[in-house]
Amino acid sequence: MPAYDASLFDPPAPMARVVLRNPATGAVWSDVPMLLDSGADVTLIPQAVLSHLTLDAVPDKEYVLAGFDGNVSRTSVARLEMIFCRRTFRGQFLLVDQEWGILGRNILNTIALLLDGPRLTWDEQRR
Repeated sequence: MPAYDASLFDPPAPMARVVLRNPATGAVWSDVPMLLDSGADVTLIPQAVLSHLTLDAVPDKEYVLAGFDGNVSRTSVARLEMIFCRRTFRGQFLLVDQEWGILGRNILNTIALLLDGPRLTWDEQRR
């Protein structure tokens, strides 16, 4: 069972490690830290993915992000594949300029997860 992260978050928060892949070349970036955030509508991938996977952002496409604190920003999008809990998710993912990404409800709502706060671990619930 993966542990919550106490080095980046206080209180500790559930983090996953995912694999990102360039669908055109097959280039892979493994062990990418992703915060499990059921409050986020969409999944955000670290901006560094572009250089690691030799990817370009989709031209002429930007999205407006509104944070829980009311801050509004613009971001680019990249087409890639993400492997999480033995499933491959393909499509466009928004980019965020930080060292970890955010797994939002567009992904989390497809998988049954158990967050065990007292033990600071999480796990996929297989049916």
